[in-house]
Amino acid sequence: MNKRTTYTICLSLLAFAACRKAYTPPAIAFAGSYLVVEGVINAGGDSTILKLSRTVKLNDTTKLKPETGAIVTLEGEDGSTFPQLTESPTVPGNYINPSLKLNAGKKYRLRIKSGSSEYLSDFTESKITPPIDSVTYVLSHTYDAGLRVNVNTHDATGKSIYYKWDYIETYQYRTPFDSRWKSNGDTVLPRNINTDDINHCWRSTYSNHVIIGSSEKLSQDVISQLPLTVVPPSSEKISEEYSILVKQYALTKEAYQFWENLQKNTEKLGSVFDAQPSQLPTNIHCISNPAEPVIGYLSVCTITSQRIFVPFFFLPNSGEGDTYQGCLLISAKFHYLVNPLNGDNDEDFYYNYNKPGPHNILIPVESIISEIAGHKVIVGHTGSTPYCVDCTVRGSNKKPSFWK
Repeated sequence: MNKRTTYTICLSLLAFAACRKAYTPPAIAFAGSYLVVEGVINAGGDSTILKLSRTVKLNDTTKLKPETGAIVTLEGEDGSTFPQLTESPTVPGNYINPSLKLNAGKKYRLRIKSGSSEYLSDFTESKITPPIDSVTYVLSHTYDAGLRVNVNTHDATGKSIYYKWDYIETYQYRTPFDSRWKSNGDTVLPRNINTDDINHCWRSTYSNHVIIGSSEKLSQDVISQLPLTVVPPSSEKISEEYSILVKQYALTKEAYQFWENLQKNTEKLGSVFDAQPSQLPTNIHCISNPAEPVIGYLSVCTITSQRIFVPFFFLPNSGEGDTYQGCLLISAKFHYLVNPLNGDNDEDFYYNYNKPGPHNILIPVESIISEIAGHKVIVGHTGSTPYCVDCTVRGSNKKPSFWK
């Protein structure tokens, strides 16, 4: 490339940059909000849970806007109706029916009435989801090192073809400091570890990306070793014990295309070689205002699931990773051993929240032993912040019922 060519390209780039102006996406400029429908109509005997919400502007401080007070019903193409999905008393915007038991191959649609607006889905075929054959795992040491989890399934009838999965990870973790003491507000007392262990907890996280697969181009309806997730070796998820519950859904071709487009729009953008954003198809419409978009796609199917546990000895046990970086212990003494620098009662100041002053800053961890008059006595306690000591800040110390 000669100097003249280089000079011409530089001038062109500068001119292009000068002509650019700020772009305001329609999602920000739009004055109202769109209905968002999330969930699957469970055609089997288990509960159906649909989540209704409204979109918010990208620059809005409110991140979640549940759609409350809606009337949600299911209708069959033969004119049949079903008990209304009722809103959860504890989770606004979640609408539940404990058991629908729909007929395979029949078509159903959803009707939603909210305020003066009414929404109706297209009739959708009820699909039978085959069982999950297996959920497998391997600890990889390659460039994408970590705990790799895969799923396998097949349909001998060849009717499923299009699949979607999601999962819930549950793991046990521990805080870096094991508290053997607690404050009753006035005094630091021994903690009953059997009934009040705040060092070991369990936490669950949900999949947040689109996982789909299809056997359309295969000679058999088989999905083999489809990747679900990779847990980095430094993650606290695999520092103690780990379990994953995988749920499988059989989709119609149209539903699969919806999720495929959503996957491309949200996860496969970033370079000039990636697919360009496209408008998502939907089978849910606002019949009171046909010009109003609705976000989501209704599927009707049975749901199959499988849970696996990864043994403790298989995990890398790399500790808390980056979760508890910066956690430190401080020392605080009893009331009769005041701080010589400021005269304060360190133990009361840090632990005993009923005493005067800015208290309840730390949780006591271990006793401080000193020798006084030839005897070893407790003169105070080390302590740290609740985040570094109390695992219930981020999870629950109640063992899940399914835990081995």
